[in-house]
Amino acid sequence: MLDLLLLRAWHVHAELGRFLSEHKKENNLVVLDAGSGFGQYSWYLAKKRPLWKVSGIEIKPEQVEDCNQFFERAGVANASFELADLTKFRKPSHFHLILSIDVMEHIQEDVTVFENFYASLKPGGRLLISTPSDQGGSGVDHAHDHSFIEEHVRDGYGKKEIEEKLNKGGFEKVDVKYTYGTPGKISWLFSMKYPIQMLGVSKWFFLLLPFYYLVVFPFCLLLNYADVKMPHKTGTGLLVSATKIKKNPKNS
Repeated sequence: MLDLLLLRAWHVHAELGRFLSEHKKENNLVVLDAGSGFGQYSWYLAKKRPLWKVSGIEIKPEQVEDCNQFFERAGVANASFELADLTKFRKPSHFHLILSIDVMEHIQEDVTVFENFYASLKPGGRLLISTPSDQGGSGVDHAHDHSFIEEHVRDGYGKKEIEEKLNKGGFEKVDVKYTYGTPGKISWLFSMKYPIQMLGVSKWFFLLLPFYYLVVFPFCLLLNYADVKMPHKTGTGLLVSATKIKKNPKNS
């Protein structure tokens, strides 16, 4: 249900779908889920490609433990999780794909992490980042506002800013696009913001919530689909793809 409601998952799954299609004939690829949280994207990839190896790293011990236990009970043997700090984690030329989904807004030393990602990717490897933009992605509408999420260390990235920081980290090929454009913003209001506000007024709204979503859910699905398919001049989210360029043998 959350994957259907959360527009972020729609955009990430669409991008991962393209990567899966590009590498459909390749087995034994190695993926890093950097800041794996509850493991939903590790689950998606591990189930889609049973012969790939998915490694999740997370700084919260309870989430690492929960994920390892859940994946073991589910019989998913090609994914595992460990405790690690992204500012220190580096595994040279090891991964074909690194995911960083809603993580970088929590880390002050972002260029250090980008350098670690670059070093840990194989030549030709891909980095996929989803993060709030500076167009209101952390609930910030004015210059003097601060993120309503206390764990955020920045109020969102600008497109040029994150591209320059990834370049500093070593990446030469960077593609940045907005997510959560007009359709996505409307979907977020009806699927997330308004229900949370109403629950804040009265817990009795829990009784009405199923009926509310019965009406709103199809409408939000259409808006999410439109947001994924449409290009956006601005948006409250960013989806970033960066590639570690293969070195020319003549220049190596």
